Amino acid sequence: MATALAGCERELILPGERFPVRADLEASIPVEGQPAPVAPPLRPENQSAPISLPGAVTNAEWGQRGGAANHVQPHGALSAAPARVWTATIGEGNSRRNRVSAAPVVADGRIYTMDAAAVVQATGTNGAALWRADLTAEFDRDGGVSGGGLAAGGGRVYAATAYGELVAMDAASGGIVWRQRLDSPVTGAPTLAGGTVFVSGRDGSGWAIAADTGRVRWTVPGAAGTTGMVGASGPSVGENVVLFPFANGSITAALKVSGVQVWQAPVTGQRVGRAYAGVTDITGDAVVIGDRTFVGTASGRTAAVDTSSGDRIWTAVEGALNPPLVVGGSVFVVNDENRLVRLDAETGALIWAVDMPYFTEEKPKRQVSIVPHFGPVLAGGRLAVVSGDGQLRLFNPVDGTLVGGAEIPGGASAPPALAGGMLYVVSANGQLHAFR
Repeated sequence: MATALAGCERELILPGERFPVRADLEASIPVEGQPAPVAPPLRPENQSAPISLPGAVTNAEWGQRGGAANHVQPHGALSAAPARVWTATIGEGNSRRNRVSAAPVVADGRIYTMDAAAVVQATGTNGAALWRADLTAEFDRDGGVSGGGLAAGGGRVYAATAYGELVAMDAASGGIVWRQRLDSPVTGAPTLAGGTVFVSGRDGSGWAIAADTGRVRWTVPGAAGTTGMVGASGPSVGENVVLFPFANGSITAALKVSGVQVWQAPVTGQRVGRAYAGVTDITGDAVVIGDRTFVGTASGRTAAVDTSSGDRIWTAVEGALNPPLVVGGSVFVVNDENRLVRLDAETGALIWAVDMPYFTEEKPKRQVSIVPHFGPVLAGGRLAVVSGDGQLRLFNPVDGTLVGGAEIPGGASAPPALAGGMLYVVSANGQLHAFR
């Protein structure tokens, strides 16, 4: 009984100013004749900074993850108060073995999706199912894999699968045009540019495949990572080079024509105190804007590098879980701690950060999983983020204020696509939702 009573004693809270354990020691030592030191804030105060945005356009296509081959997103048109106009079933949803991770793409007046069982479906802009193609590999019918992604253009749809295949399909019928077996699973999306499909393998290899025939044009060897993310980033294409992201946290640049490796650069650094920091995968797809490239990892880093040399320009202690949105001199990311963050594109300095739901349960002993968030995309002058908690959230890019939203049945499971004034979201229950 005495032991039990002793265990009920209240914790002794020492008085005085609290300082971060990693702060400089001198900052917390009082100096005679000077005011007592004050602990710095854990993070800077949010700023309201003006931003100049390009005009919204009703883009007809969103043919790649991130919107384009260089992952530079357009400013798409969207209603100020978007509402769900239709929902279509696309196949199997998330389960204990598989999950939906491929972002939808839009081309030729159709929306293409991939479900948790590697089934690709084409859906009309009215929500009608047009065709389906099961891409389960003949050599592995078990179906216990997840990942992959889509790209569309030129009358074809290209699907990379975790079975280690790249498959080309006719966009109108879904018929298989060719299949190319790779040496490694692919859990990220392919990238289509200039008649070539580029793919990053999980073994650290980069592939250039002829879009018309499926023949291998060249490959780039690399180092495999020990851990990776399902639905990770895909290659990015600049003016002269292709940037391949790998699970070991590095980016490899190769010439588009020959595949000759130009440089390799790590996106180094980890979020201290977080177990997931050991996952070094490149999850913030490289965004190539001229001579500057922006890229992020799941372990708490976003960096700007020189596109021609790979030299580091700046590094921010904010991870990126989706393609960064670079617009108006700012970089917007959903970071590894579920905050929507705005950074200065020139210096990487934090402008503002907005908290979003983190754990599915707020009680520490019941924090079983983390709420996934996907985006942002620039839609109708606002930042749109779709989330696994069943919410579409719209934020003001100037100061991060929440300005609107809508409900997503089933919760989002992949980054959205924005085309024709419609926002398309795939959900964890195997559905495609259209918002206008």
